[in-house]
Amino acid sequence: MPVLNRIASYAGEMKGWRRHLHENPELEFNCHETAAFIEARLREFGIEEIHTGIAKTGIVALIRGQGEGPVIGLRADMDALPIDEITGAEYASKVPGRMHACGHDGHVTMLLGAAKYLAETRNFAGTVALLFQPAEEDGGGGEVMVKEGVMDRFDIAQVYGIHNAPNLPLGHFTTTPGPIMASVDTAVVTVTGKGGHGATPHECVDPVVAIVAMVQAVQTIIPRNVYALDEAVISVTMIHTGTASNIIPETGTFTATIRAFNPEVRALLKKRFHEIVAGTAMAFGVTAAVDYDWGYPATINSEAEAHFAASVAREISGDQAVDEYSNREMGSEDFSYMLEQRPGAYLFLGIGPGAGLHHPAYDFNDEAAPYGASFFAKLVEKALPL
Repeated sequence: MPVLNRIASYAGEMKGWRRHLHENPELEFNCHETAAFIEARLREFGIEEIHTGIAKTGIVALIRGQGEGPVIGLRADMDALPIDEITGAEYASKVPGRMHACGHDGHVTMLLGAAKYLAETRNFAGTVALLFQPAEEDGGGGEVMVKEGVMDRFDIAQVYGIHNAPNLPLGHFTTTPGPIMASVDTAVVTVTGKGGHGATPHECVDPVVAIVAMVQAVQTIIPRNVYALDEAVISVTMIHTGTASNIIPETGTFTATIRAFNPEVRALLKKRFHEIVAGTAMAFGVTAAVDYDWGYPATINSEAEAHFAASVAREISGDQAVDEYSNREMGSEDFSYMLEQRPGAYLFLGIGPGAGLHHPAYDFNDEAAPYGASFFAKLVEKALPL
């Protein structure tokens, strides 16, 4: 049986929730209407311990079981992306320039589905903490919730989360012990020289050639400073300078995204990036200022909890539909802050073929929601048995 019968019985209701959320996307910490919708559903389920205003619009709701036991945290992110939707769906975003292009509407729906079931049955000993988090895409809402003390305040012992995966077969789960998603840092380098006429470069100090040299040089960090089996990425994604073909500009900037799994490798990348930029600037006679944003850490599953989560997934979808040692992802996720505080695991759930994440044609597959809701519910019943 792929999903719990009771959860399957209100799959249509879950579809309605999800499509309402999809029509009304909100960004970053400004998830006011989304939070109000979630709170209303939770109260309909008979959940009374609801704490709002965490990380501005986040929610922590508690479901008490039928006996004493630890607290299991289940997390769903709530925010959308600044993208114009092109799906043409009848439930497409009503807000120009915003859409749920990463499936957080589906994540909320899966957790609401599990909440409804768990509130009805309470077939567990302990407490479930439902963590509805804003600002995963931008702002680090997971970090803010942790800094505001949710783990200690609600005595959370373990924490779990799911992300949907387009083009993974519907209902298939993947996870892995240890690092599953990379850290992400962003470097913005501003290079200043001496501008002038393009016909007289000898009278100028050209920031353009210095930027070109820096971009080429930072690409040597990974193949020449990082052990070949320690995966890492440095991608220069923006270069901005100049106004006309006959003007050597005064300044220019370039931006890089920098990703790794190992904290020591992450620190090495930062060190070498600064050294190479400074050395290249000296060689070309320019000045260079580096704004290095230390972003989300790597998402690292604890080993025992990853194996436990995979065993629960197999009960939902079967042995052949669960990859317990999947490849790691170079994308990042602020659920990492919660996993730094508590043991737990992050999984991917297949939603079948379709446009990829962050694409304007992306849409969450409503058929996947009962799988995710059933996973959350079954995990609680197995982790907190009566």
